Amino acid sequence: MIPRKAFHAVLQGLGQFPAVALLGPRQVGKTTLALQVAQAFDSDYVYLDLESELDQARLANPRLFLSQQQHRLVVIDEVHRRPALFPELRGLIDEARRQGKQFGQYLLLGSASLELLKQSGETLAGRVLYTELFPLACSEVSPSEQGQLWLRGGFPDSFLAQTDAASLAWRRSFVRSYLERDISQFAPRISTTDLRSLWVMLAHQQAAQVNVAALSRSLGIDQKTVKHHISLLTDLMLLRQVPAWHGNLGKRLVKTPKTHIRDPGLLHGLLGIETADALLTHPVVGGSWEAFVSETAAQCLGDRGRIFFYRTSAGAEIDLLAELPSGELWAIEVKRAVAPKLTKGFHLACADLSPRRKVVVTPGDARWRLAEDIEVMGLQDFGDALESALGAAA
Repeated sequence: MIPRKAFHAVLQGLGQFPAVALLGPRQVGKTTLALQVAQAFDSDYVYLDLESELDQARLANPRLFLSQQQHRLVVIDEVHRRPALFPELRGLIDEARRQGKQFGQYLLLGSASLELLKQSGETLAGRVLYTELFPLACSEVSPSEQGQLWLRGGFPDSFLAQTDAASLAWRRSFVRSYLERDISQFAPRISTTDLRSLWVMLAHQQAAQVNVAALSRSLGIDQKTVKHHISLLTDLMLLRQVPAWHGNLGKRLVKTPKTHIRDPGLLHGLLGIETADALLTHPVVGGSWEAFVSETAAQCLGDRGRIFFYRTSAGAEIDLLAELPSGELWAIEVKRAVAPKLTKGFHLACADLSPRRKVVVTPGDARWRLAEDIEVMGLQDFGDALESALGAAA
């Protein structure tokens, strides 16, 4: 079992908030982590799985059942299946507060983003800490396993599979079950055939700006439907749209976001890439590596910062911008080459933005200076440096 960095954040959250909502895609390890946290917080906890008919029956009258559990932690899995439960939880939380129990009442697990959960009309604002469980991060595996993490992705069952072939089979099954079973919960009328075709097309355009009109023509569906499908995959935390950095610089800035499949293993599964050799010779290798670095930055930053990219019509460009809580910017260039060379566009962009730090992220673990103010480092060192900067800013 791989220790997860989110363990302490969730445990601490239960000691500060009436409820903690742990969000993340299916099979990312939410249930395993939640039960570990629950055992550490309250060994007398009760666990409810809303995929279980028995537990659904227990919550036929949620106020009656849950009011009887107010002396212990209640873990509710697959909470997105019962959006009508949120208003009931609000009332129960407030009632428990009046009786003196201020924190540690509920641990809620869901496979959808906060934006999608907002459709219930109740977000438990002020009563809940929302936190996301990402797939495995570089800092959660050994340096020797970085290549395996990139190839197979961070879903534990995929990463820990006995062989690359078994890992690929798991990911293909995961995609199929999401399309045939899970997505229908949120969009029952959606065409799974169209959605799968779109997903594969997006995989071929990993870490690129998506042309919705071109996708619409290729799929034979209208642009509004394409946008809806992209938004759905984003809300299900399977896709990330990295926004373009914007500011009043007197420049003509590109505004269309970059889009990438968040887990590299799912990306490679959609494209049928089984081995490291196959990945390194595939046209998507550059986009896959860039998205892998972007996800590492997003995981490190969490809700403490944001990621962007920067591009102007004049050719100034930075692959990735990390904005820290202090407002300082890191300019990050992503390269697959062992001896990277920076383009004129990167230097022009840095002149526009005056970033606090300039970093080039490459494979391997070599760390050296390309110039006095530009440092080359591997992905592990990059994540550590970003975490260190966040700790210093706290």
